Amino acid sequence: MASILSPFRRGYRHLQYLAHEQPVIFYSCVLGLAGPALALSVPAVRRNWFGYTPADPIPTSYPVPKRPRKLVQGYEDE
Repeated sequence: MASILSPFRRGYRHLQYLAHEQPVIFYSCVLGLAGPALALSVPAVRRNWFGYTPADPIPTSYPVPKRPRKLVQGYEDE
């Protein structure tokens, strides 16, 4: 059973070593591992606990009036 867990034990000891000897590399590993977890959990937390609702979509066209259009007079280019 100990042989199965030995890679994890070595990895943990290596992380301890990095935390003391090279903290920049250690914290970059921590942030790199936390990123995907936060990317999956933050939207659900915002929606469920803080009541966040997405904004209405921006209109992509101007609303056309529901009446017949008047012909423009006095500005002929011909």
